[in-house]
Amino acid sequence: MEARVRGHGLMIRSKDHEPWPTTRRPRSEAMLILSWGQILALLLLFVRTAIVGLANSSCSGSPLSAQDCAALSSLSLHGHITFATATSPASSSDFGRIHRRLPRSILYPSSVRDIASLVRAVHDTSSPLRIAARGAGHSVAGQAQAGDGVVIEMGSLRGIKVSEGKPGEQPYVEAMGGELWIDVVRESLKYGLAPRSLTDYLFLSVGGTLSNAGVSGQAFRYGPQISNVLELEVVTGNGEIVRCSPVDHADLFFAVLGGLGQFGIITKAKINLERAPQKVKWIRALYSDFKAFTRDQELLIARPKDSPNSFDYVEGSVIVNNNHPSNEYKPIPFHGQTLNASLIPPSAGPVLYCLELTKNYDEDESATIDETVSSLLAPLGHVPSLVFSKDASYFEFLNRVHDGEIRLRKKGLWDVPHPWMNLLVPKSKIEEFDALVFREILRKGINGPLLVYPLDKMKWDSRTSVVMPDENIFYLVGMLRYATPSGVPSVNSLVDQNKEILRVCKSAGIHLKQYIPQLSSEEEWREHYGSSWSLFLRRKLAYDPKAILAPGQNIFAPSSSTLKLSSAL
Repeated sequence: MEARVRGHGLMIRSKDHEPWPTTRRPRSEAMLILSWGQILALLLLFVRTAIVGLANSSCSGSPLSAQDCAALSSLSLHGHITFATATSPASSSDFGRIHRRLPRSILYPSSVRDIASLVRAVHDTSSPLRIAARGAGHSVAGQAQAGDGVVIEMGSLRGIKVSEGKPGEQPYVEAMGGELWIDVVRESLKYGLAPRSLTDYLFLSVGGTLSNAGVSGQAFRYGPQISNVLELEVVTGNGEIVRCSPVDHADLFFAVLGGLGQFGIITKAKINLERAPQKVKWIRALYSDFKAFTRDQELLIARPKDSPNSFDYVEGSVIVNNNHPSNEYKPIPFHGQTLNASLIPPSAGPVLYCLELTKNYDEDESATIDETVSSLLAPLGHVPSLVFSKDASYFEFLNRVHDGEIRLRKKGLWDVPHPWMNLLVPKSKIEEFDALVFREILRKGINGPLLVYPLDKMKWDSRTSVVMPDENIFYLVGMLRYATPSGVPSVNSLVDQNKEILRVCKSAGIHLKQYIPQLSSEEEWREHYGSSWSLFLRRKLAYDPKAILAPGQNIFAPSSSTLKLSSAL
């Protein structure tokens, strides 16, 4: 057979006949004319048949049931799906490097409909499969894993669109759930804009941080990232694609924000932007007295944004007061600066405290910024001779943690176990926490950054799913530790120390909450959510009644989940 194109159709004929005349076709000619639409349909059918055949071939060797294999292989996708083997390390692990759960299948979506199709296929059958959306894989306790289930690699779902807004309107950015914050920042800065609230580390996915909260030293002013979202696009556990906001489908909107992936997969977010400064004056001041350290932090976060006495970033940390190689004072001075340890007051205890601040400014303010910052620092209670500062571009400051990542990668200390723990401690108990934890349990260090800074509950929306302490001011304590390849300290010893901290605090009556919680039983989750547990269950029943989503959080058992939820309500 051979084919020729004439006009708007394709003509197919047998080789045995002579070429077609230009004016007329013989009646005996065996000929078929197809429109371009018919041709495209045939090609798509051919390609789909080939892909499904290949998928079924790959699926045949997987532990999936015949029913699940057929359901997943027959999905009509813009992206593609693979069937996991032991050679799928990324989708079965995370930054924590402690838990590893191998999925049976991995979806690489090219559209939101790909995700909805997968969720709907699982929802509409009796399949035991569960689904986890994985962004940058920066969770530390398997939260984005789906053992024997399906992992959605959200990184293949990308797209960023910045809107400067009309005069008098708030600028915003729309970003797909798989986008990284570093790319959102880069794109926004092209317009002289930036998100109002960011995390310290920017190589995290939009959907990932919004499923938790997203905090840093900027959160005292605008609240966490989830307080700066205008609209979401979500795929629920029913497989529905829903656009939601504080006005439309508000219950789903607030459920998903900080919802640990339990109510829906965030596929797109519309986020507030503000004008970005050109530069920052970046300051680190050392404290030996914890009361002065916390008093100053609370004073600074209480100042209004427009006050000339305000800073734009307030974050604290704890360091060990000794010269052990793993606990030197390196985090405090900037590159090229040194800390004279003899200037540390003799009254200082086993740990010291570092207050990190920034003051935003533009080039035309360069001549006065030093004087401005000096006047702001003057009344604070830090050690006067132990203050360090530098000027940096706004992007350099926002991307500051990445420089540390590069250094750790060179030393082989990035892709190692990270038994992190983040706590929210009430203001009234932070001094007791300092005495019991910082100055006792952790007096020799944690082998990594130890953050402690205050947050204002009034900047958090109580309608979201995030759980906070009862007091208006509470402290985030971030123990960002890592285990070295040498095994000293070991992963188990660091995990045991985390458990000891929780046990000691509970015995002392310090009613803290875990941020990005790592809990394993229904009793622990009930205690964590407290009075909001019934609302959490109601939302689960409404938006993911079969408990398909985010099984790595270990909140709901995979079997008989609907029955358990229904009876609980």
